[in-house]
Amino acid sequence: MFQSPPLGKCEALHKVTFQLMLAVGAAVIGSLQFGYNTGVINAPQKVIENFINETWSERNEQPIDQTTLTTIWSVSVAIFSVGGIFGSFSVGLFVNRFGRKNSMLMANILAFASAALMGFSQMAKSYEMLIIGRFVVGLYSGLSTGFVPMYVGEVAPTALRGALGTLHQLGIVLGILMAQVFGIESFMGNKALWPLLLGFTFFPAVVQCAVLPFCPESPRFLLLNKNEENKAKSVLKKLRGSADVSADMQEMKSEHRQMMREKKVTIPELFRSPLYRQPIFIAIVLQLSQQLSGINAVFYYSTSIFEKAGVAQPVYATIGAGVVNTAFTVVSLFVVERAGRRSLHMIGLAGMAFSAVLMTIALSLLEKLPWMSYVSIVAIFGFVAFFEIGPGPIPWFIVAELFSQGPRPSAFAVAGFSNWTANFIVGMGFQYVEMVCGPYVFIIFTVLLLFFLVFTYFKVPETRGRTFDEISSGFRQSAGGEKHSPEELAHSLGDSQL
Repeated sequence: MFQSPPLGKCEALHKVTFQLMLAVGAAVIGSLQFGYNTGVINAPQKVIENFINETWSERNEQPIDQTTLTTIWSVSVAIFSVGGIFGSFSVGLFVNRFGRKNSMLMANILAFASAALMGFSQMAKSYEMLIIGRFVVGLYSGLSTGFVPMYVGEVAPTALRGALGTLHQLGIVLGILMAQVFGIESFMGNKALWPLLLGFTFFPAVVQCAVLPFCPESPRFLLLNKNEENKAKSVLKKLRGSADVSADMQEMKSEHRQMMREKKVTIPELFRSPLYRQPIFIAIVLQLSQQLSGINAVFYYSTSIFEKAGVAQPVYATIGAGVVNTAFTVVSLFVVERAGRRSLHMIGLAGMAFSAVLMTIALSLLEKLPWMSYVSIVAIFGFVAFFEIGPGPIPWFIVAELFSQGPRPSAFAVAGFSNWTANFIVGMGFQYVEMVCGPYVFIIFTVLLLFFLVFTYFKVPETRGRTFDEISSGFRQSAGGEKHSPEELAHSLGDSQL
């Protein structure tokens, strides 16, 4: 149904310019901040719990009980996701009014505020400041998870959109790895320096504020939202490194005509309209597949998981997981435009399910067979590696691909809300569920992973190498009354190229 140039030809039409990489690199600093603040709370857990205990004892003249300590610690971890929920749901309020670039700049106010709150919490003897700081940096991260993929997807050429979109996830995993390394006790994960560890978010914010002013606004925003055609064309020439940007302009004008017909789409309209109901449902489930896979249970609590597995130095095993995480994100970067989004997502989900089963077997047999600790480490590393093959990067940038300009901001808000809500549920509830289920806790995630695998096979279309308008038109035709099976829709959007 869709005729487009072979992928090799598309790649030949576009080169990676300095201006393009500057724009993407500056944006991805927001992704790094998100990853850093996801992983930073893990390594210094015992040190921060001691700070909470000491503060409680000074105020109440008695030590804190274990239940209250667990609750305060869980809130400190999970409040980050609550901030993310509010932040992600606010994406549309900013990007259409201020633009993609200016929205990223403005969000750094939250990064500075959170750094101050967390950085001075020990000095003020206030774990409440720590919790509020985690909430504020969650707000920033929630906004960033909408701003960054949207901006990157709109400045990238069609042939490079998947690869450059993966850089958002690479920024996240590099941030997690930085947090794990900085969180080593001999570095900043100790009693004296843990406030600096949490307040480090100040420095990337300074860098982003210094670099973003030299980056262009999204050409799609300039043309489709501001109706500034000449400016959009000038920006495209810099991004593409070519005087001939007629193909990009034609694509955006085609999208603009469709946008004029559909106008701005509100969140309720995404669910009421048969045109958007299928893609928003797909976007939500893909976001849930990322968070309910159990990956953040590993990121948030990996130190304690490795301790239960009998690892002598769990912090170094956690860093090892971070290295694996980063390495396989790079692998995904190189294969996403060759293998396709749908196939990689399915491979990742299947691999994670297998690793979760292996992890459960290893942890349950650990007392009888001490060497199973090595198997559990391999299983955790495999779990993380398969996550980065598909469920890690793909749900973020596929939202931009499933929707045209009109519904895109609302779709990002809904997708981000779904992602962060699931993130909160896992972050807040994992410790309690693990107390009940013990080593069998990952069986729950295995069942969920298998469900998402089946859903992806039957419902998710392939979007590799397709323009935004081609992808949207596939859903329009399906909603317009033509009978398409999920597999036919997947093939019509490009599975035949696999």
